[in-house]
This record gives sequence, C-alpha cells and structure tokens, in this order.
Amino acid sequence: MTPVLIITVISLYFAVLIGVSLLTSRGNSNAQFFSANKGSAWYLVSFGMIGASLSGVTFLSVPGKVDASQFSYFQMAMGYTVGYFFVAYVLLPVYYRHNVVSIYSYLEDRLGGLAHKIGAFYFLLARSVGAALRLFLVATTLDFILFSHYNIPFYVTVVVTILLIWVYTFKGGIATVVWTDSLQTLFMLVALGASIWYISDDLNWTVGEMITEVSMSKYSTIFTFDKLQGNFFIQFMNGALITMAMTGVDQDMMQKNLTCKSIGEAQKNMMTFSFVLVFINLAFLFLGALLFLYFEEKGIAITMSADKVFAEFALHQSGGSIFIGVMFLLGVIAAAYSSADSALTSLTTSFMVDFMPSDKQTTKNRILIHVFFSIVLFGIVMLVKAYADQGVSLIDHLFMAAGFTYGPLLGMFVFAIYTKRSVEQNWVPVICLLSPLICFVLKTYSTTYLAGYQLGHELLLVNTVITIGGLFLISKKD
Repeated sequence: MTPVLIITVISLYFAVLIGVSLLTSRGNSNAQFFSANKGSAWYLVSFGMIGASLSGVTFLSVPGKVDASQFSYFQMAMGYTVGYFFVAYVLLPVYYRHNVVSIYSYLEDRLGGLAHKIGAFYFLLARSVGAALRLFLVATTLDFILFSHYNIPFYVTVVVTILLIWVYTFKGGIATVVWTDSLQTLFMLVALGASIWYISDDLNWTVGEMITEVSMSKYSTIFTFDKLQGNFFIQFMNGALITMAMTGVDQDMMQKNLTCKSIGEAQKNMMTFSFVLVFINLAFLFLGALLFLYFEEKGIAITMSADKVFAEFALHQSGGSIFIGVMFLLGVIAAAYSSADSALTSLTTSFMVDFMPSDKQTTKNRILIHVFFSIVLFGIVMLVKAYADQGVSLIDHLFMAAGFTYGPLLGMFVFAIYTKRSVEQNWVPVICLLSPLICFVLKTYSTTYLAGYQLGHELLLVNTVITIGGLFLISKKD
C-alpha cells in the first residue's frame, strides 16, 4: 500500500460518491434536502443505516477493545434490539402522526417553544461532538497511513476530510445520503469479511477451526454476572437506552427513517436493521479476537493503541496483500463518511427548521449553514486532538459524551409522550441544564460514595430520570 495507491483509491472512491450526488440532487429543493420528498425505499434506508450506526468508531475501536474487554461489548449490542423496538413502535408513530421535518418540533407541540429550542440545542451539541469524535478517529487513521508520509500537518488532514463530505452533501442532502450510506455500508462489510477470510486462510484454519480457536481463546468471554461493573443486566439496559437516545431522539438517525413512504415501511426498516446490526457487531468482535490471535501466532508485538490495531494488520502485517489494504482503506473511509455525511446534513436541517423563521429558509442560507457546521466540526476535531486521552478507546469517549448530552433529550421525549401534564416553560432550560451538571458531580464522586463503583454508560439513565423528575416538579395536570 504505497501512498500513490492510497491516493488513487481515495480519489476513485470520492469520484463515485460525487457521481451519486449528482444523480440524486436534481431539483435541489429544501424538501428534497430535508426529507427526500419521502420517496426512499425502506430496504435502502435499512441497509444504509447499518453503516451510519457502526461508523468509524465501531469499525476501528470495537475490534481493538477485544484485548481489554473480550466480547463484553456484545452484552450492550444485545440491548440495542429493545431500544430499536421502542423507536419503531413508540417514537416513529409519534413523528409520522405529527408529520415532522425536525423531530424536535414535536416538543413544541407538547411542551412549548422553549422545550423545542432546548431539545434542538442538545441535538446540535450532541451530534457535533459525536460526529467530531468519529471524524477524529478516521482523520488520525488517514494521517497514520497516508498524510504523515508527506509530513502534512494534522489540521490539513481534517480539512480535506470535511471538505470531501461537504462536496457531495451540500446539494442533495438526505436524498444523497440515503444512497451514499448504502454504498458505504457495502464497502464496510466487504472489508470486514475480507479481513476475516484472509486471517483464517493465512493461518491455514478452516471455518470450523477458526470458530473453535476464537471460542476457546481468552478473548471470547461475553457474559459477566459476578461483578457489578460490566454486569450483563447493566450493559443490556445501557444498550437499550443508548439506542433510544442516539437513534430515537436523534435528528440524524431519524431523518433517514422519515424519508420512508409510510410509517409501516419505516418500522419494517427499523426492525430489519436492528436484527442485522446485532450480528454485525458480533462479527466485528470476532474479527478483533482473530486479529489478536493472528498477532500472537506471528509473534508480532502490539505497540500501537487499540484503535490502530486493525489498521496495523491491514496495512503493515497482512503479508503485503494489496487486496486487504485496499478493502481496509475503503472500509475505514466508508465507516467514517457514512456517519459524518448524515451528521452534517442533519445539523443543517435542525438549525434551519428549529431556529430560523420560514422566510429565511432559503437555498442560499442552507448552503451557508452547511459551511458553518463544517467549520464547527473542524474546530471540535482539533480540540479533541489536543485533549484526547490516548489510553482510552474512543468508543468509550463517545458513549460518555452521549450520557451527558442525550439524557435531557430522552427525558423530555419520554415525559411528553407518557404524561398529559403541561410544564412551566421558563423552567425547562433550567432543568435540562441542571440534569447533566448533577450527573457530572455524581460521576466525579461515584467511586468515593459507591464503594469504588465508577459510573459509566449508565449516566444516560441517571440523566434521563433526573430530567423526567425535574419536569414533573415544574408541571401540572393539563
């Protein structure tokens, strides 16, 4: 994998994406940009959402986590199915019934204008941080495999990464994203399958022998019941809540679902996607175990961070296989852009629909806002670069950030759907700001007052419950 070959692959890849963009952006109206005129096929949305949900974080971090935490991540992935069921049969009917473009406009119908604004604000914050974390991981990987060879500064890598997203999304919006996400999901899954095949072939293992080696290894432990930290029931619950929050009340993920022709097709998309996603997460964990077994068999010392183990194998330790290197490169780019492109589109959509009057929602302003959020993502990525803790897997950072930012969002939606109470609007922002602040204090002192237990992903539950409780206190029967 020479730098010239890498540049060629990247150039061809984005030529294809730009070609798709040109074909899907005809008309260039706001309705097309925001909702694809509700003309997307459910199976196309479902397939594309696999890549958007996995992202570069799953593609690189999940295999790398196997050495430290074995298959325990699968406990959380199993909980995803419960969360997706809630999204399909509780949240989606609400969104379709209210015919929303931005899902946060439902909060205005139910809890008032300030709830609408604070909900949209938390989404803009959460998705900006989440997208930046994903972009950071991929930018560091591109820097590791390409740009560092030419002594190109990291910030240039980030600029190029974001600019390429902007080029193929600024015109077609979600209509383009639905198609490009499907293409990128395909590349990601091909890279996953090709890597598993290469390792088993290079080690002369049959399929049965490969499964046996992984299942008998120290990496294959899934369930944990004998300790509180990482306990199956806690991880399963966290997985369900993370899905409800990071999919169900997230404009980015819901915007794709709302492009389906009907509520029935949207629900079919969601349940099909959730079933397939669980097994794909298991496949990434399986690949992680194979990577570490491969390194052990070959006597290769692992000196890189967990997030770079997959890259090290594909680009430097796979026997000079150009096929594996190209597949990995396509997979990691696809993993990054399948989540980042829709994030940029949904940030633009939410800002325009939730914060701008209708007479200002012009094509010109939409493009300017698209540029603005591209700059925002660049700034956050550079902050992450300056302060990232290199000793912690990036997927842990992502879920930790979600606990603080998505808690108030999920709390407001649950309160709005399951109660008939009206709230005192002026107090809604106070409750939604106090809730993550209280969670921060609880996390800081949890090991001191909870017998050494460190609050982690369950902060999302705590944050949600505090928000619901606070809203109840400032409400009355309608």
